Amino acid sequence: MNKEIRERIIKICDEKIQKKGDNVGLSFYAFFKNKNDTPELLMEVAEWWIKTHQLDHFEKAIKIKKMIKNI
Repeated sequence: MNKEIRERIIKICDEKIQKKGDNVGLSFYAFFKNKNDTPELLMEVAEWWIKTHQLDHFEKAIKIKKMIKNI
């Protein structure tokens, strides 16, 4: 994943954690607009989420943030 999407994922995780607490879950769709204008990037993140790491549809934002920081 490129630096821009990694930074966006971390930012959105931070926002969700701040609003809803450490236990908040999210899906990879949270990092994209409802009208997706970057299908290739969506598929890259989906593959990382589903195929590479076999994550559930919803995962804790804290877990995702940590995984992204370790890339």
